[in-house]
Amino acid sequence: MNYKLLFSISKTHLLTRKKQSGIAALGVTFGIGTYIIMMGFMNGLNGLLDGLVLNRTPHIRLYSELKPAAHQPIEGVYEFKDMELMVHSIKPKKVQMKIHNALPIMKHLKAQKEILGVSPQVKAQGFYLGGNTQLAALLIGTDPIKEKTLYNLNDYIVQGSCEALEKADKGILLGIGAAKKLSLNVGDFVQVSSISGEIISLKIVGLYQSGLAEIDNAQSFVNLPIAQLLLGESKDFITDINIKLKNMEKAPLLAKEYAQQFNTTAVDIQTANAQFETGSSIRTLISYAVSITLLIVAGFGIYNILNMLIYEKMNDIAILKATGFSGSDVKWIFISQALIIGIVGGALGLLFGYVVTSIIDRTPFDTAALPTIKTYPIDYNPKYYIIGMVFSLIATFFAGYFPSRKAQKIDPVDIIRGQ
Repeated sequence: MNYKLLFSISKTHLLTRKKQSGIAALGVTFGIGTYIIMMGFMNGLNGLLDGLVLNRTPHIRLYSELKPAAHQPIEGVYEFKDMELMVHSIKPKKVQMKIHNALPIMKHLKAQKEILGVSPQVKAQGFYLGGNTQLAALLIGTDPIKEKTLYNLNDYIVQGSCEALEKADKGILLGIGAAKKLSLNVGDFVQVSSISGEIISLKIVGLYQSGLAEIDNAQSFVNLPIAQLLLGESKDFITDINIKLKNMEKAPLLAKEYAQQFNTTAVDIQTANAQFETGSSIRTLISYAVSITLLIVAGFGIYNILNMLIYEKMNDIAILKATGFSGSDVKWIFISQALIIGIVGGALGLLFGYVVTSIIDRTPFDTAALPTIKTYPIDYNPKYYIIGMVFSLIATFFAGYFPSRKAQKIDPVDIIRGQ
Protein backbone atom coordinates (compact mmCIF):
# COMPACT_ATOMS: atom_id res chain seq x y z
CA MET A 1 0.00 0.00 0.00
CA ASN A 2 1.54 3.29 -1.16
CA TYR A 3 0.57 5.66 1.65
CA LYS A 4 2.24 8.65 0.02
CA LEU A 5 0.11 8.20 -3.10
CA LEU A 6 -3.08 7.65 -1.08
CA PHE A 7 -2.37 10.82 0.94
CA SER A 8 -1.81 12.78 -2.28
CA ILE A 9 -5.19 11.61 -3.66
CA SER A 10 -6.91 12.52 -0.34
CA LYS A 11 -5.37 15.98 -0.44
CA THR A 12 -6.50 16.47 -4.05
CA HIS A 13 -10.08 15.48 -3.15
CA LEU A 14 -10.14 17.96 -0.26
CA LEU A 15 -8.69 20.81 -2.29
CA THR A 16 -11.16 20.30 -5.15
CA ARG A 17 -13.98 20.77 -2.65
CA LYS A 18 -12.48 23.57 -0.59
CA LYS A 19 -15.81 24.94 0.61
CA GLN A 20 -17.10 21.60 1.90
CA SER A 21 -13.73 20.71 3.41
CA GLY A 22 -13.54 24.11 5.09
CA ILE A 23 -17.04 23.76 6.55
CA ALA A 24 -16.17 20.32 7.93
CA ALA A 25 -12.96 21.67 9.49
CA LEU A 26 -14.85 24.66 10.96
CA GLY A 27 -17.33 22.26 12.54
CA VAL A 28 -14.45 20.58 14.35
CA THR A 29 -12.84 23.95 15.13
CA PHE A 30 -15.92 25.39 16.82
CA GLY A 31 -16.71 22.08 18.54
CA ILE A 32 -13.22 21.78 20.06
CA GLY A 33 -12.96 25.53 20.69
CA THR A 34 -16.29 25.64 22.53
CA TYR A 35 -15.23 22.60 24.57
CA ILE A 36 -11.99 24.35 25.62
CA ILE A 37 -13.82 27.59 26.45
CA MET A 38 -16.56 25.91 28.47
CA MET A 39 -14.26 23.60 30.42
CA GLY A 40 -11.73 26.37 31.10
CA PHE A 41 -14.38 28.82 32.29
CA MET A 42 -16.59 26.39 34.23
CA ASN A 43 -13.68 24.73 36.02
CA GLY A 44 -12.10 28.11 36.66
CA LEU A 45 -15.38 29.17 38.26
CA ASN A 46 -15.55 25.93 40.25
CA GLY A 47 -11.99 26.50 41.42
CA LEU A 48 -12.89 30.03 42.51
CA LEU A 49 -15.94 28.88 44.46
CA ASP A 50 -14.02 25.96 45.97
CA GLY A 51 -11.29 28.35 47.01
CA LEU A 52 -13.72 30.74 48.68
CA VAL A 53 -15.02 27.94 50.88
CA LEU A 54 -12.25 25.34 51.13
CA ASN A 55 -9.25 27.67 51.39
CA ARG A 56 -10.69 29.17 54.58
CA THR A 57 -11.81 25.82 56.01
CA PRO A 58 -9.38 23.66 58.03
CA HIS A 59 -9.09 20.04 56.97
CA ILE A 60 -9.79 19.05 60.58
CA ARG A 61 -11.17 21.24 63.35
CA LEU A 62 -10.81 20.22 67.00
CA TYR A 63 -13.06 21.92 69.57
CA SER A 64 -15.15 21.30 72.69
CA GLU A 65 -18.79 20.86 71.74
CA LEU A 66 -21.66 21.85 73.98
CA LYS A 67 -23.95 18.81 74.18
CA PRO A 68 -26.16 16.85 76.61
CA ALA A 69 -24.61 14.18 78.80
CA ALA A 70 -24.52 10.81 77.06
CA HIS A 71 -25.79 9.03 80.18
CA GLN A 72 -28.40 10.31 82.66
CA PRO A 73 -28.33 9.56 86.44
CA ILE A 74 -31.58 7.63 86.29
CA GLU A 75 -29.90 5.03 84.09
CA GLY A 76 -27.81 3.96 87.09
CA VAL A 77 -30.82 3.22 89.30
CA TYR A 78 -31.03 -0.55 89.79
CA GLU A 79 -34.86 -0.66 90.02
CA PHE A 80 -35.17 0.74 86.44
CA LYS A 81 -32.51 -1.40 84.76
CA ASP A 82 -35.01 -3.54 82.82
CA MET A 83 -37.28 -0.65 81.87
CA GLU A 84 -37.26 1.60 78.81
CA LEU A 85 -36.38 5.06 80.08
CA MET A 86 -37.40 8.29 78.36
CA VAL A 87 -35.94 11.56 79.62
CA HIS A 88 -37.32 14.80 78.16
CA SER A 89 -35.83 18.31 77.99
CA ILE A 90 -32.26 17.24 78.71
CA LYS A 91 -30.09 20.25 79.40
CA PRO A 92 -26.50 20.47 78.14
CA LYS A 93 -23.93 19.66 80.77
CA LYS A 94 -21.65 22.45 81.93
CA VAL A 95 -18.32 22.17 80.15
CA GLN A 96 -15.41 24.48 79.54
CA MET A 97 -15.32 25.82 76.00
CA LYS A 98 -11.54 25.49 75.91
CA ILE A 99 -9.73 22.38 74.69
CA HIS A 100 -8.18 20.54 77.62
CA ASN A 101 -4.36 20.30 77.32
CA ALA A 102 -4.44 22.29 74.07
CA LEU A 103 -0.73 23.20 74.08
CA PRO A 104 0.54 19.58 74.46
CA ILE A 105 -1.97 18.46 71.83
CA MET A 106 -0.68 21.06 69.36
CA LYS A 107 2.93 20.04 70.07
CA HIS A 108 2.02 16.41 69.36
CA LEU A 109 0.16 17.29 66.15
CA LYS A 110 3.02 19.39 64.76
CA ALA A 111 5.28 16.32 64.98
CA GLN A 112 2.97 14.20 62.78
CA LYS A 113 4.30 13.70 59.23
CA GLU A 114 0.84 13.82 57.58
CA ILE A 115 0.12 17.31 58.99
CA LEU A 116 1.14 20.41 57.03
CA GLY A 117 0.34 22.96 59.72
CA VAL A 118 -1.50 23.57 63.00
CA SER A 119 -3.04 26.89 64.03
CA PRO A 120 -4.77 27.69 67.37
CA GLN A 121 -7.80 29.94 67.70
CA VAL A 122 -9.75 31.60 70.46
CA LYS A 123 -13.28 32.64 69.55
CA ALA A 124 -14.64 35.45 71.68
CA GLN A 125 -18.22 36.70 71.36
CA GLY A 126 -19.09 40.22 72.33
CA PHE A 127 -20.09 43.63 70.96
CA TYR A 128 -18.59 46.46 68.93
CA LEU A 129 -19.31 49.73 70.73
CA GLY A 130 -19.91 52.99 68.88
CA GLY A 131 -21.54 55.63 71.04
CA ASN A 132 -24.93 54.21 71.96
CA THR A 133 -24.65 51.59 69.22
CA GLN A 134 -23.87 47.96 69.97
CA LEU A 135 -23.18 45.47 67.19
CA ALA A 136 -22.78 41.74 67.72
CA ALA A 137 -19.12 40.77 67.38
CA LEU A 138 -17.21 37.53 66.86
CA LEU A 139 -13.50 38.06 67.43
CA ILE A 140 -11.21 35.29 66.27
CA GLY A 141 -7.90 35.30 68.07
CA THR A 142 -5.25 33.61 65.97
CA ASP A 143 -1.70 33.69 64.65
CA PRO A 144 -2.04 36.01 61.60
CA ILE A 145 1.01 34.63 59.78
CA LYS A 146 -0.22 31.04 60.09
CA GLU A 147 -3.67 32.13 58.87
CA LYS A 148 -1.99 33.77 55.89
CA THR A 149 0.20 30.74 55.10
CA LEU A 150 -2.33 27.96 55.70
CA TYR A 151 -5.64 29.61 54.83
CA ASN A 152 -4.83 32.54 52.49
CA LEU A 153 -6.18 35.18 54.89
CA ASN A 154 -4.43 37.94 52.90
CA ASP A 155 -6.74 37.22 49.93
CA TYR A 156 -9.69 38.50 51.99
CA ILE A 157 -8.07 41.67 53.34
CA VAL A 158 -9.13 44.73 51.32
CA GLN A 159 -6.96 47.13 53.35
CA GLY A 160 -3.98 46.38 55.56
CA SER A 161 -2.23 43.01 55.91
CA CYS A 162 -1.62 40.07 58.23
CA GLU A 163 1.85 41.44 58.97
CA ALA A 164 0.31 44.69 60.22
CA LEU A 165 -1.93 42.76 62.60
CA GLU A 166 0.96 40.68 63.93
CA LYS A 167 3.06 43.78 64.68
CA ALA A 168 0.23 45.67 66.44
CA ASP A 169 -0.03 45.06 70.20
CA LYS A 170 -3.74 45.80 70.23
CA GLY A 171 -4.75 45.63 66.58
CA ILE A 172 -7.79 44.27 64.79
CA LEU A 173 -8.70 43.25 61.24
CA LEU A 174 -12.25 44.55 61.37
CA GLY A 175 -15.04 43.06 59.27
CA ILE A 176 -15.90 45.52 56.51
CA GLY A 177 -19.63 45.34 57.29
CA ALA A 178 -19.07 46.41 60.90
CA ALA A 179 -16.64 49.13 59.76
CA LYS A 180 -19.26 50.65 57.46
CA LYS A 181 -21.97 50.56 60.09
CA LEU A 182 -19.73 52.24 62.65
CA SER A 183 -18.18 54.65 60.07
CA LEU A 184 -14.68 53.45 60.90
CA ASN A 185 -11.58 53.05 58.75
CA VAL A 186 -7.98 51.89 59.00
CA GLY A 187 -6.17 53.83 61.71
CA ASP A 188 -9.29 54.44 63.83
CA PHE A 189 -9.98 52.80 67.19
CA VAL A 190 -12.94 50.57 67.99
CA GLN A 191 -14.11 49.54 71.43
CA VAL A 192 -14.99 45.89 71.91
CA SER A 193 -16.90 44.50 74.85
CA SER A 194 -16.98 40.85 75.90
CA ILE A 195 -20.21 39.19 77.04
CA SER A 196 -18.99 39.49 80.65
CA GLY A 197 -18.55 43.27 80.25
CA GLU A 198 -14.78 43.47 79.74
CA ILE A 199 -14.03 46.42 77.40
CA ILE A 200 -10.90 46.86 75.32
CA SER A 201 -9.92 49.49 72.74
CA LEU A 202 -8.34 48.15 69.54
CA LYS A 203 -6.68 49.94 66.63
CA ILE A 204 -7.98 49.02 63.17
CA VAL A 205 -4.97 47.85 61.13
CA GLY A 206 -6.98 46.41 58.24
CA LEU A 207 -10.42 45.58 56.86
CA TYR A 208 -11.54 41.99 56.26
CA GLN A 209 -14.15 40.95 53.69
CA SER A 210 -15.27 37.35 53.22
CA GLY A 211 -17.96 38.12 50.64
CA LEU A 212 -20.76 36.97 52.98
CA ALA A 213 -22.60 39.92 54.55
CA GLU A 214 -23.57 38.11 57.77
CA ILE A 215 -19.94 37.23 58.43
CA ASP A 216 -18.55 40.64 57.48
CA ASN A 217 -20.99 42.36 59.86
CA ALA A 218 -19.64 40.47 62.87
CA GLN A 219 -16.40 38.57 62.32
CA SER A 220 -12.98 40.14 62.86
CA PHE A 221 -9.45 38.91 63.56
CA VAL A 222 -7.13 39.79 66.44
CA ASN A 223 -3.92 38.36 67.84
CA LEU A 224 -4.34 35.33 70.09
CA PRO A 225 -3.35 37.11 73.37
CA ILE A 226 -5.91 39.88 72.73
CA ALA A 227 -8.79 37.39 72.50
CA GLN A 228 -7.56 35.66 75.67
CA LEU A 229 -7.31 39.04 77.41
CA LEU A 230 -10.85 39.99 76.35
CA LEU A 231 -12.17 36.75 77.85
CA GLY A 232 -10.01 37.12 80.95
CA GLU A 233 -8.30 33.79 80.31
CA SER A 234 -4.73 32.52 80.49
CA LYS A 235 -2.34 31.79 77.61
CA ASP A 236 -3.27 28.10 77.54
CA PHE A 237 -6.93 28.92 76.78
CA ILE A 238 -7.62 27.63 73.23
CA THR A 239 -11.14 27.06 71.85
CA ASP A 240 -10.20 25.63 68.44
CA ILE A 241 -7.26 23.81 66.88
CA ASN A 242 -7.29 23.96 63.09
CA ILE A 243 -5.30 21.34 61.19
CA LYS A 244 -4.13 21.51 57.57
CA LEU A 245 -3.15 18.11 56.11
CA LYS A 246 -0.78 17.30 53.28
CA ASN A 247 -3.50 15.05 51.82
CA MET A 248 -7.05 16.33 52.35
CA GLU A 249 -8.54 12.89 51.53
CA LYS A 250 -7.24 11.52 54.86
CA ALA A 251 -9.28 14.07 56.84
CA PRO A 252 -12.33 11.86 57.73
CA LEU A 253 -10.17 9.00 59.02
CA LEU A 254 -7.78 11.22 60.99
CA ALA A 255 -10.66 13.26 62.44
CA LYS A 256 -12.13 10.13 64.04
CA GLU A 257 -8.69 9.14 65.32
CA TYR A 258 -7.97 12.54 66.90
CA ALA A 259 -11.44 12.77 68.44
CA GLN A 260 -10.86 9.52 70.34
CA GLN A 261 -7.21 10.23 71.11
CA PHE A 262 -7.74 13.72 72.56
CA ASN A 263 -11.31 13.25 73.89
CA THR A 264 -12.67 16.20 71.93
CA THR A 265 -14.97 16.89 68.97
CA ALA A 266 -13.39 16.72 65.51
CA VAL A 267 -15.02 17.77 62.22
CA ASP A 268 -13.38 17.03 58.87
CA ILE A 269 -13.66 19.25 55.81
CA GLN A 270 -15.72 16.76 53.80
CA THR A 271 -18.39 16.60 56.50
CA ALA A 272 -18.40 20.37 57.00
CA ASN A 273 -18.81 21.09 53.27
CA ALA A 274 -20.72 18.04 52.01
CA GLN A 275 -23.46 20.05 50.26
CA PHE A 276 -20.96 22.39 48.61
CA GLU A 277 -18.88 19.51 47.20
CA THR A 278 -22.04 17.91 45.80
CA GLY A 279 -22.93 21.14 43.97
CA SER A 280 -19.39 21.42 42.59
CA SER A 281 -19.50 17.83 41.29
CA ILE A 282 -22.84 18.44 39.56
CA ARG A 283 -21.55 21.62 37.87
CA THR A 284 -18.49 19.74 36.57
CA LEU A 285 -20.67 16.87 35.30
CA ILE A 286 -22.94 19.29 33.42
CA SER A 287 -19.89 20.99 31.86
CA TYR A 288 -18.54 17.69 30.55
CA ALA A 289 -21.96 16.57 29.27
CA VAL A 290 -22.56 19.79 27.29
CA SER A 291 -19.01 19.91 25.94
CA ILE A 292 -18.97 16.29 24.76
CA THR A 293 -22.35 16.84 23.10
CA LEU A 294 -20.82 19.69 21.08
CA LEU A 295 -17.99 17.42 19.95
CA ILE A 296 -20.40 14.67 18.90
CA VAL A 297 -22.46 17.16 16.89
CA ALA A 298 -19.27 18.24 15.10
CA GLY A 299 -18.54 14.57 14.35
CA PHE A 300 -21.96 14.11 12.73
CA GLY A 301 -21.30 17.17 10.58
CA ILE A 302 -18.10 15.62 9.27
CA TYR A 303 -19.91 12.33 8.64
CA ASN A 304 -22.58 14.03 6.54
CA ILE A 305 -20.05 15.98 4.48
CA LEU A 306 -17.90 12.90 3.77
CA ASN A 307 -21.00 10.87 2.95
CA MET A 308 -22.02 13.42 0.33
CA LEU A 309 -18.44 13.59 -0.93
CA ILE A 310 -18.49 9.86 -1.64
CA TYR A 311 -21.62 10.19 -3.77
CA GLU A 312 -19.99 13.03 -5.68
CA LYS A 313 -16.80 11.01 -6.16
CA MET A 314 -18.43 7.84 -7.49
CA ASN A 315 -16.71 8.22 -10.87
CA ASP A 316 -13.35 8.83 -9.21
CA ILE A 317 -13.81 5.74 -7.06
CA ALA A 318 -14.67 3.65 -10.12
CA ILE A 319 -11.59 4.92 -11.96
CA LEU A 320 -9.35 4.21 -8.96
CA LYS A 321 -10.62 0.64 -8.66
CA ALA A 322 -10.44 0.10 -12.44
CA THR A 323 -6.78 1.19 -12.42
CA GLY A 324 -5.80 -1.29 -9.71
CA PHE A 325 -6.60 0.34 -6.40
CA SER A 326 -8.12 -2.10 -3.90
CA GLY A 327 -11.19 -1.50 -1.78
CA SER A 328 -8.87 -1.11 1.24
CA ASP A 329 -6.96 1.63 -0.60
CA VAL A 330 -10.18 3.50 -1.32
CA LYS A 331 -11.27 3.14 2.31
CA TRP A 332 -8.03 4.64 3.61
CA ILE A 333 -8.24 7.49 1.13
CA PHE A 334 -11.50 8.65 2.72
CA ILE A 335 -10.37 7.89 6.27
CA SER A 336 -7.24 9.97 5.70
CA GLN A 337 -9.44 12.82 4.44
CA ALA A 338 -11.41 12.70 7.68
CA LEU A 339 -8.23 12.62 9.78
CA ILE A 340 -6.79 15.60 7.88
CA ILE A 341 -9.98 17.51 8.63
CA GLY A 342 -9.75 16.41 12.27
CA ILE A 343 -6.10 17.44 12.67
CA VAL A 344 -6.51 20.82 10.95
CA GLY A 345 -9.87 21.58 12.58
CA GLY A 346 -8.69 20.33 15.99
CA ALA A 347 -5.50 22.45 15.91
CA LEU A 348 -7.49 25.54 14.93
CA GLY A 349 -10.02 24.68 17.67
CA LEU A 350 -7.29 24.56 20.32
CA LEU A 351 -5.97 27.91 19.13
CA PHE A 352 -9.49 29.40 19.00
CA GLY A 353 -10.29 28.12 22.50
CA TYR A 354 -7.03 29.46 23.94
CA VAL A 355 -7.49 32.90 22.37
CA VAL A 356 -11.09 33.26 23.61
CA THR A 357 -10.28 32.01 27.13
CA SER A 358 -7.35 34.46 27.25
CA ILE A 359 -9.73 37.28 26.37
CA ILE A 360 -12.17 36.14 29.09
CA ASP A 361 -9.29 35.89 31.56
CA ARG A 362 -8.49 39.56 30.93
CA THR A 363 -12.10 40.76 31.10
CA PRO A 364 -12.70 42.90 34.23
CA PHE A 365 -14.87 41.28 36.88
CA ASP A 366 -15.51 43.63 39.79
CA THR A 367 -17.83 42.66 42.61
CA ALA A 368 -18.01 43.78 46.21
CA ALA A 369 -18.50 40.18 47.34
CA LEU A 370 -15.11 39.14 45.91
CA PRO A 371 -12.76 42.06 46.47
CA THR A 372 -9.55 40.27 45.48
CA ILE A 373 -10.94 38.91 42.18
CA LYS A 374 -10.33 41.36 39.34
CA THR A 375 -11.00 39.22 36.22
CA TYR A 376 -13.10 36.19 35.30
CA PRO A 377 -11.52 32.92 36.46
CA ILE A 378 -10.09 30.55 33.81
CA ASP A 379 -8.54 27.11 34.25
CA TYR A 380 -5.73 26.50 31.70
CA ASN A 381 -5.29 22.83 32.59
CA PRO A 382 -3.48 21.10 29.66
CA LYS A 383 -5.70 18.03 30.00
CA TYR A 384 -8.61 19.92 28.37
CA TYR A 385 -6.47 20.56 25.28
CA ILE A 386 -5.28 16.95 25.17
CA ILE A 387 -8.84 15.61 25.57
CA GLY A 388 -10.10 18.00 22.87
CA MET A 389 -7.46 16.93 20.34
CA VAL A 390 -7.84 13.22 21.07
CA PHE A 391 -11.62 13.43 20.78
CA SER A 392 -11.24 15.38 17.54
CA LEU A 393 -9.17 12.56 16.01
CA ILE A 394 -11.46 9.82 17.32
CA ALA A 395 -14.64 11.59 16.16
CA THR A 396 -13.28 12.36 12.70
CA PHE A 397 -11.89 8.84 12.31
CA PHE A 398 -15.28 7.24 12.88
CA ALA A 399 -16.99 9.99 10.86
CA GLY A 400 -14.80 8.94 7.93
CA TYR A 401 -14.73 5.22 8.66
CA PHE A 402 -18.43 4.47 8.09
CA PRO A 403 -18.74 6.32 4.74
CA SER A 404 -15.41 4.83 3.61
CA ARG A 405 -16.75 1.30 4.11
CA LYS A 406 -19.50 2.17 1.65
CA ALA A 407 -16.90 3.42 -0.84
CA GLN A 408 -14.87 0.24 -0.33
CA LYS A 409 -17.78 -1.94 -1.46
CA ILE A 410 -18.61 0.04 -4.63
CA ASP A 411 -18.38 -2.04 -7.79
CA PRO A 412 -16.71 0.03 -10.57
CA VAL A 413 -18.51 -1.99 -13.28
CA ASP A 414 -21.91 -0.88 -11.99
CA ILE A 415 -20.85 2.77 -11.99
CA ILE A 416 -19.30 2.66 -15.48
CA ARG A 417 -22.32 0.80 -16.84
CA GLY A 418 -24.61 3.42 -15.29
CA GLN A 419 -22.72 6.12 -17.18
